[in-house]
Amino acid sequence: MARPREFDADVALERAMQAFWAKGFKATSLDDLCEATGLSRSSLYAAFGGKRALLHQSLERYEEQGIARIAAVLARPVPVRVAIASFITGLIESIVAGPGRRGCFIGNCAAELARQDQATAARVRRSLERIEATFRDALIRAQARGEIAASADIGVMARFLVSGIQGLRLVGKAKPDRAALEDIKNVMLRCIDR
Repeated sequence: MARPREFDADVALERAMQAFWAKGFKATSLDDLCEATGLSRSSLYAAFGGKRALLHQSLERYEEQGIARIAAVLARPVPVRVAIASFITGLIESIVAGPGRRGCFIGNCAAELARQDQATAARVRRSLERIEATFRDALIRAQARGEIAASADIGVMARFLVSGIQGLRLVGKAKPDRAALEDIKNVMLRCIDR
């Protein structure tokens, strides 16, 4: 008879995600993960399948949390430009205050691992595609309401917003200057102007 789990897998996954996000995959040791999650190595492997599998599950968790935040902001009953500006302003506030200087976990994983790890590269690609789809869906709705020109290429616009946000977060890691970040935001928002 198997023993029931004596830990909350959701809490352990959140803590592992935070550890990877803070240090990166290579610098996060199994001991770091055990300390962060409160699990032994054998329990960590039994529950999550090892360090790389745990990273991929952490990426999926981050993706789901990010999509939920983006979708909630974009679902507000305001023009899509206002909603997107609000979302980007929130990122800027987080960067300037300090916590946002860790950058985007997805972007960090892409920078660290995507060139030499095809499985992680595919996971990162999937995350970025899903985030892009979240923006695209909101932009399609806005276009139907007449907020965006009928001739606008919504797919390109969504892709630009995702890459712009990634760039903003990268710049924020090295130069958390509010004025510079606001300049980036303002140029990004121009793509939505009718």
